[in-house]
Amino acid sequence: MARTSYLFTSESVSEGHPDKVCDRISDEIVDLYFREGAKAGLDPYQIRVACETLATTNRVIIAGEVRGPKLSEDTIIHAARKAIREIGYEQEGFHWERANIEVLLHSQSADIAQGVDASGSKDEGAGDQGIMFGYACRETPELMPAPIHYAHTILRLISEARLSGKEKALGPDAKSQVTVRYENGKPVGITQIVVSHQHTQADLTSDQVKQLIEPYVLRALPEGWVNKDTVWHVNPTGKFFIGGPDGDCGLTGRKIIVDTYGGAAPHGGGAFSGKDPTKVDRSAAYAARYLAKNVVAAGLADRCTLQLSYAIGVAKPLSIYVDLHDTGHVDPAKLEMVLTDVMDLSPRGIREHLKLNKPIYARTSSYGHFGRKPDADGGFSWEQEDLVATLKSHF
Repeated sequence: MARTSYLFTSESVSEGHPDKVCDRISDEIVDLYFREGAKAGLDPYQIRVACETLATTNRVIIAGEVRGPKLSEDTIIHAARKAIREIGYEQEGFHWERANIEVLLHSQSADIAQGVDASGSKDEGAGDQGIMFGYACRETPELMPAPIHYAHTILRLISEARLSGKEKALGPDAKSQVTVRYENGKPVGITQIVVSHQHTQADLTSDQVKQLIEPYVLRALPEGWVNKDTVWHVNPTGKFFIGGPDGDCGLTGRKIIVDTYGGAAPHGGGAFSGKDPTKVDRSAAYAARYLAKNVVAAGLADRCTLQLSYAIGVAKPLSIYVDLHDTGHVDPAKLEMVLTDVMDLSPRGIREHLKLNKPIYARTSSYGHFGRKPDADGGFSWEQEDLVATLKSHF
C-alpha cells in the first residue's frame, strides 16, 4: 500500500546557476538556428542542433553538431554574450563582455543524418534511442508536483525582483530547496526551506540575506504552509559572494531533475537544452508531459505517468506505457491505445502537433520545462489542455 503521510523534497536553481547559464546559451543557439533559418527560407525540418556549453572563470566553450543556415562565429558569440548579459553577469570572474568565448561547432554526422532524415517512403526517424517520461498530478493548479513547483516559484520571484533593480544586493546565482509535508496523500505544509543566494556585497551575513529573500519565499508558498516549526537554512555556509561559473564550472544538461518533476516522477536520463526537436530526448518528453497533463485535466485520473520509447532512425515509438497510480477511472490499456490515436507520436508528428519548429527554447532553460503557461507565440505548447474534450469523448 502506498504511503499517505510523508516528507518529500525538491530543489530548483536560478538562471544564474553555472549549469543553467550553459543551458541558456545552448538553447539560445537552437533558437538562433531556427530564427536565421527562417530568414534564409530554409525548411525547418532540415535544421539540426546538438549544442553543448561549458562555462568557467571568464571562459565559455560552445561545442556540438549543427546543420542549417551558415552562421558566423561572431554571430554565435554575440548570442552567447547577450544571454550572459541578460542573466546579469558583470563580475570580475565572469563578465558578459570580457569572457573568452570559443566556438567548436561542426556539421552533423552523415551517419546520424541519414537515419533521421525522411527519404522516399521513409518517414523522419528519431534522432536517438531512449526512453522518455511525462507526468501530471493534482497537487497544484499547474498539475505539477508541489515540491518542485514551489522551489521554482521562490527563485523566480526573487529573480524578477533582482532583474527589475529592486534587489541590487542579490546576484544571479541561487539555489532553493523545499521539503513538503504530505498528509493523506496531499501536500499540507513546509518543514524545511533552503535558499542559497549569491550576494553582491561581500560583507552581507546570512541573516541579512534572509531578510532580503524571506518576503519572496512567503509570497511563493500557500498561506499557512510556513509556521514556527518550519526550519530555514539561508546561505548555510555563511557567505556566497563568488558565484556563477567563476565559483563552479557549469555544463549543459546537468540539471535534468530540476528541469522536470523534481524527482517525483521517473526521468529517462536525456537532457533537453541545446537540442533541436528531432532529438526525442526533448520532443518526446514534451509530448509525454502533454498527454499526461491532458489525461489528468480530463478527469481520467488524479495522477498519470506516461513512458515512451524510441530507436534511432525509427519513426514510430517502440512502446507506450501508462500508469495511473490507482487513481484512474479508465482502463490504462485502453487509454494507451486512445493516446496513440489522438496524437501522432512520430518525431515529425510531435513537431507538427506541438509546433516545435520555432525559436521557443531559450525561455525553457530555467525554472523548469513543465508547469508553465503556454505563450501566444507557441512557447510551452505542450502545456495546453486542448485534448481534454477529445479524451473525454473516448470514455
